[in-house]
Amino acid sequence: MRRVPFSIALRHPVMGVTMRSGYLIEGPAGWGECSPLPSWNDAERAAAERSALEAATLPFPAVARDRVAVNAMIPRVAPDVAAALALSSGCATIKVKVGDEHSIDRVAAVRSACGPRVKIRLDANGAWDVETARRELARLATYDIELAEDPVASLEELAALRGRTGMLIAAETSIRTTSDARRLRHLEAADAVVLKPQRIGGVREALRAAEESGVPAIASSALETSVGLAVVVAVAASLPDAPFAHGAGTASLLESDVVDPPLFPVDGWLAPGRPAVNLQLLAST
Repeated sequence: MRRVPFSIALRHPVMGVTMRSGYLIEGPAGWGECSPLPSWNDAERAAAERSALEAATLPFPAVARDRVAVNAMIPRVAPDVAAALALSSGCATIKVKVGDEHSIDRVAAVRSACGPRVKIRLDANGAWDVETARRELARLATYDIELAEDPVASLEELAALRGRTGMLIAAETSIRTTSDARRLRHLEAADAVVLKPQRIGGVREALRAAEESGVPAIASSALETSVGLAVVVAVAASLPDAPFAHGAGTASLLESDVVDPPLFPVDGWLAPGRPAVNLQLLAST
């Protein structure tokens, strides 16, 4: 199987990440992507390799729906930039990074720009302790929040916070394996689970983790190219239920891509499938 490296800059830093690097694998089923984030540990890097090999060698599972709703993601940027990114995304659900000193102003700007029909969810990346999270979420609740992802870091903290905010809570950072998803269920730690297929080991492992969690699942990107995003959409389209938009609307955060056209949502939707890699674009990254 052929392996081709790539390196693509982000338009805006996301939690300190400014560049997405990795490699694509071409196999009998198509292309897979291995691009672990810098913060991932050795086990997560190995899972990213398994995910890429699975995508390259096995067909995607049968889908339950022929399109999936996706959310845009707004990094920790200035409020006016956040508003512009949210508007230009065309998505009906906007995930806004919070947990810094501009959280309130950023969310307020997105709500003001997008109006009441757009759903806003928060992602604090585990920035707060339980009491700080309770206070900050109470302040942010005035902006009609759909759910809060990772207001605290651990499953135990999520369990302590859940039910004290008047807001749905989702777990992402603490779900690195299917065993973590089972612990979430045992602790009743969250109302939803956010799964990065690449970090957990591929489409099939993500679907197993979703089932083990016992709560609705949201498939989410790790800022991949459109090859990796196709894996996220494959998970989203194969889940038995879909009460939430999925985190696959991130291609616009990259300066370039390896497919043409990239997987940009159309009116907030993406269809499952395998985009064709443009070898000239790949060679230029």
